[in-house]
Amino acid sequence: MTTPPRRSDRSGPRTASVMTDMPFKPQLVKAVFRDVTSLHVSRPAAWTAASVTRTVLTEIIDGARGAAAEETRTRLIPRDLISAIDRNVEVEVGSAWYLHSPTFHGLMGEMRDADGALVSLRERRGARTPSGVAGAHRFEAGVRRLLAGRGVRAVPAMVRDLDGIASVFLTALARDAAKVVREGGVKRFGTVSPVAPGEPAPAPLLKDPLVALSTRRGDRRTVAGDDVLAAVTMQLFGDLRQRAITEAAETTRHTSAD
Repeated sequence: MTTPPRRSDRSGPRTASVMTDMPFKPQLVKAVFRDVTSLHVSRPAAWTAASVTRTVLTEIIDGARGAAAEETRTRLIPRDLISAIDRNVEVEVGSAWYLHSPTFHGLMGEMRDADGALVSLRERRGARTPSGVAGAHRFEAGVRRLLAGRGVRAVPAMVRDLDGIASVFLTALARDAAKVVREGGVKRFGTVSPVAPGEPAPAPLLKDPLVALSTRRGDRRTVAGDDVLAAVTMQLFGDLRQRAITEAAETTRHTSAD
């Protein structure tokens, strides 16, 4: 009788669980990266970007679910999405989608040119549809899996908005990760710390993992997992940023044994 290969033993049930629970597959992530850069995308980078997108969408869905629960509903509607964003500024991502969604038209406010003339929505959108908006349909299956995993359903308009937000967020993440590779790290212009009059300034946080991501190591042809994490520091902030980084590290740790 042939002994089973140890490779599957190393993967373990936790790795399989991570791969099964990930609604946005690495193949989809790499397709988004191909839309914005010719750089090679490593497997850890794809898993990291997939995990971060899941974290962001989960936070949005949970906020919308809370708004729906207040009206004793389990089916999400676009109004719940607006409530989720109003209550938590950290989830206000995917802004390129807002100009293309009827849900947000009334919230964008007026925009006028230098002469004071009102700029139409068509002009604000621009002549070219952003790749994240054009490719939003690719995220529907993952969004529906994520909704089911959170125990809610959503009307088609809400699914469309979640598709769009996921797509434009991941597209922006891919662009920033590619920029990190090209520029050799995150270009920072200093930090601001509140200091009371007469008190010494605090020492720099040399062990801060976000600071560690500011300097890149590696070749200039491949997007690595740390490049995506550096892009996360440019796209997100607050508790959501920290949670996205932590969950991405957990995901890549479990999948690296496969």
